[in-house]
Amino acid sequence: MNEPTVHDVIIIGGGQSGLATAYHLHRSSLDVILLDDQPSPGGAWQHGWQSLKLFSPAEASSLPGWLMPRTHALYPTRQEVVAYLTNYEKRYGFTVQRPVQVQLVKWEGTIVNLQTSRGNYRCRALVCATGSWGHPFIPPYTGINDYKGRQLHSAKYTSPDEFTGKRVLVVGGGNSGAQIVAEVSKVANTTWVTLQEPSFLPDEVDGRFLFIAATQRFNAGDTRPKGSLADIVMVDSVKEARNRDALRAVRPFSAFNQDGVIWPDGSQESVDAIIWCTGFRPALQFLDGLGLITHDGRVEVEGTRSVKQPGLWMVGYGSWTGFASATLIGVNRSARQTAQEIIGYLQAGSKRVNRP
Repeated sequence: MNEPTVHDVIIIGGGQSGLATAYHLHRSSLDVILLDDQPSPGGAWQHGWQSLKLFSPAEASSLPGWLMPRTHALYPTRQEVVAYLTNYEKRYGFTVQRPVQVQLVKWEGTIVNLQTSRGNYRCRALVCATGSWGHPFIPPYTGINDYKGRQLHSAKYTSPDEFTGKRVLVVGGGNSGAQIVAEVSKVANTTWVTLQEPSFLPDEVDGRFLFIAATQRFNAGDTRPKGSLADIVMVDSVKEARNRDALRAVRPFSAFNQDGVIWPDGSQESVDAIIWCTGFRPALQFLDGLGLITHDGRVEVEGTRSVKQPGLWMVGYGSWTGFASATLIGVNRSARQTAQEIIGYLQAGSKRVNRP
């Protein structure tokens, strides 16, 4: 029985990070394929809530090589981002196989073996670009399993309609928390729970200016959090919520009981539903067993290259894989450097395995 073809590069993930990396590798003569676990293009943007928008204009939210087309509204909708990623993939003719769930990765010498839902694949260099949407994080709380109400993560949230007339806690102080509070508070008795007082940007500042300013400070070696990419952008829905005084946040509760939560002063509050806007962890379960995953779910890297495993790169997981690398515009820098390193790695390590 013939063994699978040994590809030069396999990219796990067909979203923005995988596409950006494929773009820079596309210019070489390497045999590159992408394995995407989604049934259609668009990455995690396919799963955002109905009203989700970017908080940067289209021209400041583009992947390398092709600007996102200008949209009717200032900020592109989720559906417009999906359309852009779909057309981007078609434009460059990348080889994408989907849906393919990668289940296990292991090395045999310099060859990477991937066990997937559609059989085995082999390659010489592996790029993980799976993002984190598939691995939502909910913090451990005393009594969380005793709570009888509804819990869902922002990854599963779609619209406020299902919470009409309910008592709802929205937990998490980032942009997703603010945007979900803004719309749920119109139809439900809503409390916003954050670790610290939320940090709002000035009304005239959007993600484009935030990215530029943060990049300038980063390049200058200034790592202070002022003007952080985590600051809340005042999109229209958040402005409207502020104007009706719906953005007041309180500090976290201490524990759950069957009916709701217990606050630090011992008081109890009945709650119908909790919406967790508490972020994600890298979706890297297929690397389990290699001894590469740290306690916080990451892989130790220099730039995007794995320190412990030659032939492995990580793209688009946030600051630990490159400044702003989890954003549409920010991933380009990491993707370009990764492609250059992979080309050099394959050229230098010419212990070539003959293709079957």
